Amino acid sequence: MNQSEQQRQRAYQRAAQAMQPRRPLFRNTVVAFLVGGLICVVGQLFLWLLRSRGLPPKEAVALTSGIMIFWGALLTGLGAYDNLGRIAGMGAALPITGFANSMTSPAMEYKREGYVLGVGARLFTVAGPVIVYGLVSASAVVLIRWLFLAR
Repeated sequence: MNQSEQQRQRAYQRAAQAMQPRRPLFRNTVVAFLVGGLICVVGQLFLWLLRSRGLPPKEAVALTSGIMIFWGALLTGLGAYDNLGRIAGMGAALPITGFANSMTSPAMEYKREGYVLGVGARLFTVAGPVIVYGLVSASAVVLIRWLFLAR
């Protein structure tokens, strides 16, 4: 690529960037914070309700996680969680309901291909690599900690 072509390419990139609308960064940050916080408040309310019914802490936490995953998957299936994600961005993607959404969305997209080849095969396309990376990273940290602190 010669120098004049590189200059034209840089000029085009500058012009394209100048034409793009500015993202409302402050608004997006505030909305993500509020929606993510609201999802966490709902989870905390479920936890308090379960604890007030006499459930031990470990069981209440596990059941709360299950309830929040169920609601995230249900809202994804109904199409509501995608709308929430468009508005809230990371505020909807980060809590455990976002994990349920990332698992359910590909499965819903491919349900017409059948339950085995469609839903079953696509269920872990987004979340699978995240789960594998998390497990490998956690195992590496535990191994390093065990090697250096076990003595």
